[in-house]
Amino acid sequence: MKKLIALFAPALLGSYLLAAAPAQAAEKKEIKQTYNGLTVNANLMMADGKGYGDDMVLLTHGTLTHKDRSTYAQLQKNLAAQGVSSLAINLSLGLNDRHGEYDCAVPHTHKHTDALKEIDFWLNWLKSQGSEQVTLMGHSRGGNQTAWYAVEHDSNAIKNVVLIAPATGEQQSAAEYEEKYGKPLQPILDNANKMVAAGKGDTMMKDVDFIYCKQTQVTAAAFADYYNVKPQFDTPTLLKAVKKPTLVVMGSADTAVPNLPEKIQPLADAGKVQTLTLEDADHFFLDFANEDLAAAAAEFMAQE
Repeated sequence: MKKLIALFAPALLGSYLLAAAPAQAAEKKEIKQTYNGLTVNANLMMADGKGYGDDMVLLTHGTLTHKDRSTYAQLQKNLAAQGVSSLAINLSLGLNDRHGEYDCAVPHTHKHTDALKEIDFWLNWLKSQGSEQVTLMGHSRGGNQTAWYAVEHDSNAIKNVVLIAPATGEQQSAAEYEEKYGKPLQPILDNANKMVAAGKGDTMMKDVDFIYCKQTQVTAAAFADYYNVKPQFDTPTLLKAVKKPTLVVMGSADTAVPNLPEKIQPLADAGKVQTLTLEDADHFFLDFANEDLAAAAAEFMAQE
């Protein structure tokens, strides 16, 4: 296992460091449902001998990626080994029965805020299956979307929240855009906002750099949604209002959200969140870091 560093939450470095949980048999099953006229899918992995009424995680992936990426596939297996079942969802991103990475050649109509509605849809699906208290878990942009949902849609169905290297807003800032693409964001954003204000938000902007996609097509409304500055894009800002126990897991070698430890520290000092840093883990928490992540999450979920 990788060495772990506790920041403000030494209790998390408990018994799971002394012995790894034995591997348990678990089977992954794809669930398909209809949402807003689209087929949406998710991977359900039930821990051995567990049911929907036991510990359950609802896991949301990062930007333009998918539920079968190695970070999430490993995490579901490692959570199951800890006796925790999970549902890893694929955000539709406006596409029918989406699988795999989002193809940048496909026009973008999705919005950052669409994820909140889909998290709600899948949480209600879990409730319909018998889950009464679910741990919301999200990674990277999915961590921000998870925190946003947990703060603005708190309910008895949410037991607690685990955020894995959640976004801080800089990832879609004007400075980051210009550094990545060598051009200013504001003229493009102004044009998008003008179209939205004129009721033309569905107009497709062509040859536009957007998120990770160069020279792609994106609706004005989608571009405006991702790039207009909102305080909620900054996860530490959101967490000032979080009501449920929250764990923020970081990697010491993470260069995607390098300002996260500094920004989360005041919240940890104030007792609003617990934090854990995995030494040498990068943004994707693979291999031993993934095992440690699952073990820490399971121990956090077990706290009363």
